[in-house]
Amino acid sequence: MSGPSQVETVVADPGSVEAAIASRFSCRAFLRDRPVPRQTIEEILAVASRAPSGTNTQPWRVYVLQGTQRNALADQVCAAHDAIHADPALATEYREEYDYYPTRWVSPYIERRRENGWSLYGLLGIAKGEKDKMHAQHQRNFRFFDAPVGLMFTMDRVLGRGSLMDYGMFLQNIMVAARAHGLHTCPQAAWNGFAKIILPLLGAGAEEMLVCGMSLGYADLAAPVNGFHTPRESAADFTRWLE
Repeated sequence: MSGPSQVETVVADPGSVEAAIASRFSCRAFLRDRPVPRQTIEEILAVASRAPSGTNTQPWRVYVLQGTQRNALADQVCAAHDAIHADPALATEYREEYDYYPTRWVSPYIERRRENGWSLYGLLGIAKGEKDKMHAQHQRNFRFFDAPVGLMFTMDRVLGRGSLMDYGMFLQNIMVAARAHGLHTCPQAAWNGFAKIILPLLGAGAEEMLVCGMSLGYADLAAPVNGFHTPRESAADFTRWLE
């Protein structure tokens, strides 16, 4: 027997919904040896699929990586990342399929980007110009920050830009639903440039493009890096009321 319809459902504890949203952050240190049950992952993905999408296209395809497969993908991407660090000219071999970041940074976005980067590196004790340390920290992305679960998201490249907006809502649903299970996440566009390595390892079809990756697991509460939380502009600053 089915439950109440969506329109009839009452959110009995709105504070918990708000807490799940407000407590989401990009976790950069997970408990490597604390696995996430498959049923929990399935439940998160099922509820996340209620995200809206234009004409119900549901553009998302998800690959869940654990154990040997997770480690094999991490090893290959880390090897490529190390090779680029040794010879920056190799970077031309790795291109993301869509522009996640702008080609030209302008205010106020460039200031926010710089604040984010130097605040994180400052917390980690990495000074400006310490390229080897920056490289090592960046490579933590490609070890899923030790999370036991790695998620890779693809979509059919025939779809339009609007499907990327739909995808963002799906990803947010995953991250908020994860909080309901005591889990944390880190959405990662860092993987996108290595799609030519990743997609074949996933067994993805020729029509698929990589949207992003995500780390999923239990946060390492003792890790200093997890004390880094980015600021937000106030709603009053980004909102205009028209009456």
